[in-house]
Amino acid sequence: MDDMLFDGVEITDDLLMELAKELVSRSYAPYSNVNVGAALLTKNGKVYFGCNIENAAYSPSVCAERVAIFTAISQGDREFESIAITGIKNGDLGEPFYPCGVCLQVMQEFCDDDFKIIVEEGLEHKTYTLKELLPKGFSL
Repeated sequence: MDDMLFDGVEITDDLLMELAKELVSRSYAPYSNVNVGAALLTKNGKVYFGCNIENAAYSPSVCAERVAIFTAISQGDREFESIAITGIKNGDLGEPFYPCGVCLQVMQEFCDDDFKIIVEEGLEHKTYTLKELLPKGFSL
């Protein structure tokens, strides 16, 4: 799965979540057994993908959300619409995955307050804005 531009296809929250689910299997998480996938939609309709990648030293590990955002930025995209996040913990589905504080701060750097963050809560998707999840974020 490469970063994609979906010409003529409406990227719904459901489609974005399905794309994020496909990334879970690419995750490298032998230490936490928490596998996360993310699909990031730009304002121009391109979708970038990310999965979490761990390291035995922990601090070099990176979350799925940041992989997707940093990939988009490295390709020249900096205007983001929404991100879908999902995962599996210890092989089980069902637990919601929300962005960590570091990922939220990265989003604060590159996204508007109304940037949509879509997570799975049970069998449904719940959408939050960046401002709701990071009400007191800072930027320069």
